[in-house]
Amino acid sequence: MDTALAILLLVNAAFNALVWPRFYGRVAKDPRARDAAGKPTRFLIVHAVLIALALVLALVSAIVGVIALVD
Repeated sequence: MDTALAILLLVNAAFNALVWPRFYGRVAKDPRARDAAGKPTRFLIVHAVLIALALVLALVSAIVGVIALVD
């Protein structure tokens, strides 16, 4: 794999690792995140799943990027 592509994967991983957790903090504080009883709403659950998937993809990008740089 090209070194530039490996670096791009690592930058992508770092960006996602920095951005998505902060976004979750904003989503969790949103009034739509919990109902009147304090239970999580679909709004919070859907965003939590999307953020988790983005972080998994960031982890995969980081692993592939490191492997590409080592090889």
